[in-house]
Amino acid sequence: MQRYPVRTSFRSQLTPEILQGKLAAEFGAAQIAGGVATARYGALERIAVHAEGRELEVTVAMNPKVPEDVARETINRYNRFLEAATGYSAKERAKRLRTSAAASD
Repeated sequence: MQRYPVRTSFRSQLTPEILQGKLAAEFGAAQIAGGVATARYGALERIAVHAEGRELEVTVAMNPKVPEDVARETINRYNRFLEAATGYSAKERAKRLRTSAAASD
């Protein structure tokens, strides 16, 4: 499970229905169960996302036995989904995670 910060202007989009739409845009079919949006694609056996306060909580189950090209495409789609859901690029997310980790030490 990983939590990602969400831009203030994107926080209103953390409803299960909007997250389901963002998952479907990147991974195809997506469902909502108990307020959690889920999908499957390529190396992702399951991705489950929901709002947790001001953050996006993401839980993934990966299949490490997929071909390298499938894994690469899955990672690209995962990063595009996170950018659409949080408003932060992969580089910005990494910087924010490093900053918060250093602050908690």
